[in-house]
Amino acid sequence: MVQHVVINRELSEEVVQEIFIIVWQDAAKYQPATGTPMAWLMTIAHRRAVDKVRATQSSRNRDHRWATTAPSAYDGVLDDVTDKMDAQILIASLACLSALQRESIVLAYFGSLTYQEISVKLSVPLPTIKSRIRDGIQKLRTQIETP
Repeated sequence: MVQHVVINRELSEEVVQEIFIIVWQDAAKYQPATGTPMAWLMTIAHRRAVDKVRATQSSRNRDHRWATTAPSAYDGVLDDVTDKMDAQILIASLACLSALQRESIVLAYFGSLTYQEISVKLSVPLPTIKSRIRDGIQKLRTQIETP
């Protein structure tokens, strides 16, 4: 009966051991007027088996909740501070660029425009925009990597 309720063989064996301990300890509580010894034993077994199933399911639910909520419980303060510091360094580094390079880079990376869109917006040939951005990024990289 226990294995039918619990299904897992190892857990069923644990439950049966617990049942034997309960029966041994509570044998004096058995009252013949309320039913047969087998009925008393089966009642204890069924209750203990159901308890084990509920406990196992509850544990799985907790593990699942923890696994799915852990990322959202992540404290992103360090990442926010690091991102803000990186942004401050980048903004300060933009000062080393020429006005034309800065304008092209700001439009590309902060304005989310393509090279073609920047070319049209500034009325400048596409190869010139590409060169400005490439040269500006190289300057930025040098500026940021230099301590």
